[in-house]
Amino acid sequence: MEKRRLGKNGPELTVIGFGCWAMGGAGWQGSWGAQDDAQSVEAIQVALDRGITWFDTAAVYGLGHSEEVLGKALGSRRKDVVVATKCGLTWAEQSTVTNNGHYDSVLREADASLKRLGTDYIDLYQLHWPDTHHHAPVQETMRAMQTLVDAGKVRSVGVSNFDVPLLQQALEVRHVDSLQPPFSLLHREVERDILPFYQQHGIGVVAYSPLASGLLGGRYAQQTTFAEGDWRGRDPNFSGEGLQRNLAIVERLRTIAARQGKTVAELAIAWVLANPAVTSAIVGVRRAAHIVDTLPAADWHLDAATMAEIETALEPAQKAAAR
Repeated sequence: MEKRRLGKNGPELTVIGFGCWAMGGAGWQGSWGAQDDAQSVEAIQVALDRGITWFDTAAVYGLGHSEEVLGKALGSRRKDVVVATKCGLTWAEQSTVTNNGHYDSVLREADASLKRLGTDYIDLYQLHWPDTHHHAPVQETMRAMQTLVDAGKVRSVGVSNFDVPLLQQALEVRHVDSLQPPFSLLHREVERDILPFYQQHGIGVVAYSPLASGLLGGRYAQQTTFAEGDWRGRDPNFSGEGLQRNLAIVERLRTIAARQGKTVAELAIAWVLANPAVTSAIVGVRRAAHIVDTLPAADWHLDAATMAEIETALEPAQKAAAR
């Protein structure tokens, strides 16, 4: 599989990364519902065997559970891969998750993540969300990140869900190796200002939700329901008029993909990877089939005619959003 360097200083990443959000399982506020750990481990092993060399998780996914599953599944193969995790969302017991980017908190989180992952270093450590609860300045968080780098516990530093002004504040302290934003055919807000800025400053981009949390996977219908505890059941994009609008877009994209013998999921991922600012697309995985079904997108380089056809397919939705 093709690899790209993450920004100017980061590691080389396969253009598809393995997303571990759903592996956290049930019982926390960002849950995708119950998850079988054995299926998670199998999916990780299949991904490794198929050439994926980087895995993205976070402390908050399952309140530590996703990191534990990933660490155990990697085992002795940990040295052969890039492990990315995140900090800045903390919890006490099973209570509500809150933002916390303070210096001491970030150091404690890193040590806890290292223990759960069963490793002595994190390849890419990312601030999950800007701190809007404890109001820790991002410069303070970046100082903690630099301390972790100096101690050899972290190799590269990233941010997630940042805008340009926040990044500029972070850069006052140290270089940022990566941004992790939501980016897909259905969510393109970062295209205009954010992606060009990051590209200009030698900062890699690892896009999450390239399939818009499954909407672009091509498997949903108007009658689709979600298990108890699955956050999608509370999101208007997955029900009523929102779902109807999104399904109409999917059907137009499906027609384009089918003419080239591809799936709409492959088209969606290939489109994200076609953006010159993007290093890699993180594909969320619950079962081995999810990764196997999307791997062909890594080798599909969309031509200009297909890109133009995609834009035409998206026009009705864009016009509706502008009204």
